[in-house]
Amino acid sequence: MGLVESQFANGVMTIRLNDAERRNPLSRALLQELVEAIDVVDARPDVRVAVLTNNGSVFCAGANLAEFSSDSAPSATRTIQLSELFQRIRQSPKPWVGRINGHCMGGGVGLAAAMDISVASESSKFAFSEVRLGVSPAVISVVVLAKLRLADAQSHFLRGDRFSAGRAAQMGLINESVSADDLDRTVAAIIDDLLAGAPGALAVTKQLFTNVPHLSVDEAFAWTAQVSGERFASDEAREGMSAFFEKRPARWVAHLPTDEA
Repeated sequence: MGLVESQFANGVMTIRLNDAERRNPLSRALLQELVEAIDVVDARPDVRVAVLTNNGSVFCAGANLAEFSSDSAPSATRTIQLSELFQRIRQSPKPWVGRINGHCMGGGVGLAAAMDISVASESSKFAFSEVRLGVSPAVISVVVLAKLRLADAQSHFLRGDRFSAGRAAQMGLINESVSADDLDRTVAAIIDDLLAGAPGALAVTKQLFTNVPHLSVDEAFAWTAQVSGERFASDEAREGMSAFFEKRPARWVAHLPTDEA
């Protein structure tokens, strides 16, 4: 059994962190398996949505401290892997949903922030615990600072304190905090909405989040006008509008894969 488990059904690839005995730490082996799982998600056209969740009571405890104490120079390799992981999720044409069912610390918070949409059980706790270990939340800041108000980031980065899932949602780090009983229902509703979107349209829409903030206003309007024109001229747009006027599901909804693999 690997450190990451994957299961496919009905257009959704569910990926579970599976090192529960050690609280799902971001070891080099686990990071590598996660990147390999992303390869599969991106390569398979029948995968429409990816869900990242956990086995055990902890979503992710952050860095694998045992590796740092046993290896004289593990940090460069792990940093490159973590950066690659975040980049791959952001650049993936598929939407990624975080189902966070347990505590989320250090690099695990970065993993939650890298998701396109994320929901946590209200009993989950979060912390940027790096400073209490004598290190810094440097790499994860790239994905976290894009979501947090600077004052909130400064407070929690510097204090290293634990905060609730409700607080994480209030700050915009995650989208929702729900009861454990409502977690699966909430995630299922998000997945249903995502499956109603056209795959190509979702892929292009994800590009807006990474491209537009880095363009000047004139560049942004020029690029988005081109994107909009291309989408309106696409086969997906023709199908989507036909389905709307004919009051039927679009092909990408009606023909969802049903077999597990």
